[in-house]
Amino acid sequence: MARFLYSLLLYCLFPLVIVYLMVRSFKSKDYRKRWDERFGMKGLRQTDLLIHSVSMGETLAALPLIRQLQQDYPELSITVTTTSPTGSAEVIKGLGDTVQHCYLPFDFSVCIHRFLKQIKPQYLIIMETELWPNLVHFASKMNTKLMLANARLSEKSATQYRKRIKLTLPMLDKLDLIVTQSDLISERFVELGVEGRKVHVCGSLKFDLQIAAQQQKAADDLRQILTLEERFIWVAGSVHPGEFDDIINAHKQLLLVQPNALLIMVPRHPEQFNAAAAAIKTSQLDGIRRSMQAEVETKTQVLLGDTMGELLSFYGVADQAFVGGTLIENGGHNPLEPAALGLPVLLGPHYWDFAEIADLLNEAGALRFIDSAESLSAALIDYLSKGVNYQQASAAALEVVAQNKGALDKHLQLIKAIMSS
Repeated sequence: MARFLYSLLLYCLFPLVIVYLMVRSFKSKDYRKRWDERFGMKGLRQTDLLIHSVSMGETLAALPLIRQLQQDYPELSITVTTTSPTGSAEVIKGLGDTVQHCYLPFDFSVCIHRFLKQIKPQYLIIMETELWPNLVHFASKMNTKLMLANARLSEKSATQYRKRIKLTLPMLDKLDLIVTQSDLISERFVELGVEGRKVHVCGSLKFDLQIAAQQQKAADDLRQILTLEERFIWVAGSVHPGEFDDIINAHKQLLLVQPNALLIMVPRHPEQFNAAAAAIKTSQLDGIRRSMQAEVETKTQVLLGDTMGELLSFYGVADQAFVGGTLIENGGHNPLEPAALGLPVLLGPHYWDFAEIADLLNEAGALRFIDSAESLSAALIDYLSKGVNYQQASAAALEVVAQNKGALDKHLQLIKAIMSS
């Protein structure tokens, strides 16, 4: 009954879904394309395994898992779905034509049913917490083995699940395996009513981040472009509107102490590039756009990272990093990418999507929390000299990442057990 009411509500909201797509299409040309996939109308091949990796962060975490499954099961046909253009771009770049790829349809029952009838997956792996009632329901009816990998569940999300327990618990009960990032997350699933035997703690796949040789080369090449002289470089990565002004104001305060400092500001989504450029122009700082291939000169104070797929390279040339989505109520983005490169990391107070990871880094001394432009600039200035405190924070970041590797192998063992059962 609860799922029926949920589905009915979705159909009532259908006009708003169209408006949403049109608004996103206006902001980003990538949302103007592939609407047939959004409604399950694209012709697809049958597949053995369906992996839903949502957006860019989840896709990057999923790629090593997918590659290992391809190596261990060369005959396995795989479809990878995402919901965002950035996630789609990572699938195409990382896996090419070795997998079938499309957007996951909206969770309208007719769309999801049509989609699943085409691909008929034997197994479905959902990354993190992208659980949709109709997707899980219809996959379960087809006897698909259902697995939730790299699962995270914040207290805020768990509270929402409890409020809708008549909808969420039947969905969770249909999962054959839940592999979580921490003991605390496992406890939250069990408290919601999930059988304990289904829940396993394996750590976060994000700790198994691998810096490919080509990525390291890209960072080295970029360093040659940016370091025409010795200068302090910091990256504000995956930032959102609502954070731009604080980041720029923090940089202005930093420039009073370190006049040759360079800020690399990287918005989270392509549709935010122009708004970020406008904020830099309004600030009267000397800024250039990466996409324009303009030369970074001594006078350049801000480089806008308005390209796709370069964030890791930007972190590779930086001295410090602020990870966005945390000065606004967004939930934050992955602090492990800069940490894996030995950077001291700064986060705002709204980091619930990565709470366990952030707290680990904070406890080790690799991460600091800030809540304003003033505290951000103060933290940046504190590490300017790269003294003992900086070196300790850098070493702690590398150590936390190294100590928590191994989630990939643990995930694979559990997934293979389900696939062979």
